[in-house]
Amino acid sequence: MSLLEQQDTGKPPTVRKVLHIPAGQGSAVWLNGDVYSVKVGHRESEGSLAVLEASVPPGGGPPLHDHRHEDEAFYLIEGELEIYAGDETYTVRAGDFVFVPRGTVHGFKNTGLHTAKQLLLFTPGGFERFFLEAGKEAVRGENIPPFNPADNPRAKQVAEKYGSYQA
Repeated sequence: MSLLEQQDTGKPPTVRKVLHIPAGQGSAVWLNGDVYSVKVGHRESEGSLAVLEASVPPGGGPPLHDHRHEDEAFYLIEGELEIYAGDETYTVRAGDFVFVPRGTVHGFKNTGLHTAKQLLLFTPGGFERFFLEAGKEAVRGENIPPFNPADNPRAKQVAEKYGSYQA
């Protein structure tokens, strides 16, 4: 069963409950040379949000894009990123928070020397399905494969399925 099938059975949870996702847990995928771990998705939150943890190596980050259905927020845990949103570029360091309203073209890039770690928050939830479908299941103990531009057309198709369009 794929990570997407495990996350999205099509059935709502029968009991809403407190969630505890230990460090290092969550469905993890490699995408665009980064690793994304789903901490909570639309199913567990009854649609209210999705939270992913991202590890972004130097030079990593997605192409410019927007989201038609979700707002996205970024909280940088460690490292340094440049976040492009609208017509602005923000140099973001550990502890910084950036909110990007739906429909705003944005992207980020690790311009530092070390891997950056951040939380991505989507509201409402659901966009985590893009990562699980477009990414490749991450293998514990293996390095993140380098970004292969040949993978981009498929990721772009999956993104459009979930209402995200590259700029």
